[in-house]
Amino acid sequence: MTARGAGPAVRSRLRALPGVAAVADYRREWLVKDLVAGVVLTTLLVPQGMAYAELAGLPAITGLYTSVLCLLGYAVFGPSRILVLGPDSALGPMIAASVLPLVAAGGDPDRAVALASMLAVMVAAVMILASVAKLGFIADLVSKPTMIGYMNGLALTILIGQLPKLLGFSVEAEDLVGECAGLVRGLAGGAVVPAAAAVGIGGIAVVLLLQRFLPKVPAVLVMVLLAIAAASAFGLGARGVGLVGVLPEGLPPFTVPEVRLADLAPLLAGALGIALVSLADTISNASAFAARTGQEVRGNQEMAGVGAANLAAALFQGFPVSTSGSRTAVAERAGARSQLTGVVGAALILLMLVLAPGLFRNLPQPALAAVVITASLSLADLPGAVRLWRQRRAEFLLCLAAFAGVALLGVLQGIAIAVALSVLNVFRRTWWPYNTVLGRVRGLEGYHDVRSYPDAELLPGLVIHRFDAPLVFANAKNFRDAVRRLAAAEPRPRWIVVAAEPMTDVDTTAADVLEELDEELNAAGVHLVFAELKDPVRRKIERYGLTRTIDARHFFPTVESAVAAYRLRTGAQWSSGGGSGASPPESPPGTS
Repeated sequence: MTARGAGPAVRSRLRALPGVAAVADYRREWLVKDLVAGVVLTTLLVPQGMAYAELAGLPAITGLYTSVLCLLGYAVFGPSRILVLGPDSALGPMIAASVLPLVAAGGDPDRAVALASMLAVMVAAVMILASVAKLGFIADLVSKPTMIGYMNGLALTILIGQLPKLLGFSVEAEDLVGECAGLVRGLAGGAVVPAAAAVGIGGIAVVLLLQRFLPKVPAVLVMVLLAIAAASAFGLGARGVGLVGVLPEGLPPFTVPEVRLADLAPLLAGALGIALVSLADTISNASAFAARTGQEVRGNQEMAGVGAANLAAALFQGFPVSTSGSRTAVAERAGARSQLTGVVGAALILLMLVLAPGLFRNLPQPALAAVVITASLSLADLPGAVRLWRQRRAEFLLCLAAFAGVALLGVLQGIAIAVALSVLNVFRRTWWPYNTVLGRVRGLEGYHDVRSYPDAELLPGLVIHRFDAPLVFANAKNFRDAVRRLAAAEPRPRWIVVAAEPMTDVDTTAADVLEELDEELNAAGVHLVFAELKDPVRRKIERYGLTRTIDARHFFPTVESAVAAYRLRTGAQWSSGGGSGASPPESPPGTS
């Protein structure tokens, strides 16, 4: 490319960046609303950033560094006008589970920060590669029941882990059982600091009451200011209450994270889990807020924006981030119209670090624990679990298994279990699909499940069988066994008509089973007939050569045409239920 042509090409690439396009389309009347929303948002960003950093096992200042850089990174590369990114309560335990086991004995904070920053680099790489490969559908790998169980387990893990800090003591444990035991020992041994407990429990009460009765008031900010005032007025630091202290002064330093080669593999495992949760959060939040603002969701661009935000944070001593529904809702209620809101929030945090690093020096640690605990309560969805129990027990068991995986094995193992259970549940439904016999119901068009309509009319010698799944290697033998049971009923049927509309595929394994089944039925004087088979599936059957055994005349466009052909050939008349001797196949596991 010539030097003359390079300029327009660069400008064209810059205009393709969402942030540059947003500046070009910015409306003057939005300015005041974005500035006000930015100020309001900052009141939430600061205490949550510090609290979630400590939840991840990192120094509080890294939460502020992370908040600044991820907001700026997303403002340039993120497509949404309103989404707010930052440290997240759901990611904190995952970061801690990935980083803390690798930190040297003694808990070197610098090494922990370097590991967390490298984790953010990996999350950024995963998100950007997923964006390029258009893999946004991966978020669908976690079903809602397993995500409910995962989030409930995560909420319990966070709650138990933060209670000692809320009460003024600490517990060293590697899992939830150990933390519970340590909490009980601390309570029984008198380790509770009364002043710390008063600040922590009072902080939770203030946040919950304000959120309930005055939702427009910034509850977290009010609680933090009250806690600072109490610490200053009553000298809580001298009463055994831990304080945040003076934060490091100045801007976050540019730092390329350096870790050992042996650390990369365990960090990658954590990065994949974090990326999956972040992706699910991003797509769900983007969809929810886009519906309110009239924007379109650009899932692949969202992944690129979140990836850029993670990379920006990683290069300035930050850790992995995700979109935040709560912070986005605060920005929206405050009148945010563009990503300038987040830029204002980042600028105000930087001003605080440069001009007033001691602003939060008297902030009690139990108040930060209160911030985290109230956030964890919002993660839990107990009504959702109860609804699953009432509506579908099989999915409730999936929810319970995901909950147990997080609570007993850990958050990283828990997300792996949630994904595995979701995939296995899909496989289970394909392996054991619902299948039944259909009959004619007076007053209703078409043919209907005899389980729902026991008095449905049947044709002697004809069974209409519906198998509600694609016919593949996993379920071909189940289909064969169901048809065999129907063929063995007394009196024996002459035709078994497969209502094949739900069969969206037939693979080669299933084709071989069909061929053997058709030959077996023919030898017994029973014909296997297909109705409503989709054209692509019919072409596959012909390509497999199945029409050598299955008579080409036994393929009908509709069930009605198959029934009409049978009646024309045999003269059979409809009779009340049971006339054919066929009963529905056994109900598959988990369909109740």
